Amino acid sequence: MSFKLPSLKYSYAALEPHIDARTMEIHHTKHHAAYTNNLNSAVENTGMAGLSIEDLLKDISKHPAGVRNNGGGFYNHNLFWEVMSPDGGGEPSGKLLEAINSSFGSFDAFKEGFSKAAATRFGSGWAWLVKQDSGLIISSTPNQDNPLMDVADVKGVPVLGLDVWEHAYYLNYQNRRPDYIAAFWNVINWDEVSRRFRE
Repeated sequence: MSFKLPSLKYSYAALEPHIDARTMEIHHTKHHAAYTNNLNSAVENTGMAGLSIEDLLKDISKHPAGVRNNGGGFYNHNLFWEVMSPDGGGEPSGKLLEAINSSFGSFDAFKEGFSKAAATRFGSGWAWLVKQDSGLIISSTPNQDNPLMDVADVKGVPVLGLDVWEHAYYLNYQNRRPDYIAAFWNVINWDEVSRRFRE
């Protein structure tokens, strides 16, 4: 198989009470696994099979919808698990915090803008903190799209992403997406976000 479902670096229960174990388990073993399997099926016996996920996404407009949806789902969830940690929360430091302050005025202003992007994304999608040559920008995308894709309204390298599909929160939060968004700030792995920002 070209693409492989990653193992999590923490247990399904590790992010409680902010994200419950049952949601994490279903999200990883059912949803992310399905995107991974469907992506492999979509690229099987094509010239795409040897491409990295990043190379696949950058020219996504040239590929079928199945590659777009499942390729995005595969990449987005890989990032999502990494930018969360049982030891997360608080605020970033160093160059990332400097860039956030420079781009948004303050960490609180960034937090407000990112939360709004997540809360106001209609239907299913993602909120992103995106690195561009000019600095950092907040965006959101529908479905499993992301800023690496040539079809994205805001293009760049995603360094932080929040899944606002209902399957990411409905068991615990039902229709209270703002409560889920507020909880996410307690589990953000700023060391990983900083690493992605540097690279």
